Amino acid sequence: MRIALDAMGGDFAPDAIVQGAILASQDLPEDAEIVLIGQEEVVRECLQKHGSTSSRISIVAASQVIQMGEHPTKALTQKPDSSISKGYQLLKLKEIDAFCSAGNTGAMLVGAMFSVKAVEGVLRPAIVGFVPKVNGSTGIFLDVGANAECKPEVLEQFGELGSIYAVNVLGIANPKVGLMNLGEEEGKGTVNLQAAHQLLKNNQSLNFIGNIEGRDLFNDKADVIVCDGFIGNVILKLSESIYDILLSKNIADPYFDKFNYEAVGGSPILGINGNAIIGHGVSSPTATCNMLHLAYQMAKSGITEQIQKTFSS
Repeated sequence: MRIALDAMGGDFAPDAIVQGAILASQDLPEDAEIVLIGQEEVVRECLQKHGSTSSRISIVAASQVIQMGEHPTKALTQKPDSSISKGYQLLKLKEIDAFCSAGNTGAMLVGAMFSVKAVEGVLRPAIVGFVPKVNGSTGIFLDVGANAECKPEVLEQFGELGSIYAVNVLGIANPKVGLMNLGEEEGKGTVNLQAAHQLLKNNQSLNFIGNIEGRDLFNDKADVIVCDGFIGNVILKLSESIYDILLSKNIADPYFDKFNYEAVGGSPILGINGNAIIGHGVSSPTATCNMLHLAYQMAKSGITEQIQKTFSS
């Protein structure tokens, strides 16, 4: 299994990214190979600097770099040999099984849509966020930023995509799906949310449990939480801030340690023809290592193929 990593993406690239790849190469299953995509000489110097001689790490040259502040569409058009462009080229050709980057989020999304493209039948791919539950399990919520505004039909599909992920990657049988709203009653929320509620309720493939409120985010009421990208991103950043606040007050707790972005390492893009993960811009070696583990888990599960099969029918 070949997992590609954008060596040039992120605020602390390439050094932190390469260090993360070295860490992952030491404990990923034996069938995993890490492919670092970037400026070859720079990446090779980083590997030598950190004493890596692992045969499980290879390099694919990409001469250009898309910076964090660049316009995604323009950058991808003007930099066809960038590490992000090259990563998606390899994913489209099925020369790699997954692609990860902590680089320009917009470029990762645009690259996905114009290269590997959305799965036929999927209206809008979504980015997944992870929720540590107080009972020790893990839930997911989507979207967390790709789609700020969503039609009811899109929200319904988020429920389907999230359920497929929960079953195949998290191993949750018959995952409970909840719609994030400002009240539990069926008639609450905007016109869009009311319509989405009815679609989710009538979708026989889903175990829809109804509306949930913000207080239900971390309990076991729902395994998959559906929301638009605006609300999802607010929830994601709020959750991350809880860990930062506790850390600043020297308060340590194993549960709240899971709120640290490093714990998961990245957010999958669901609904495209390939496994792609977006990492945090400030990704550390630990976060990068965990992002590669997440990519391996996704590729091993066959989640993309399962989504394709589900939506083709």
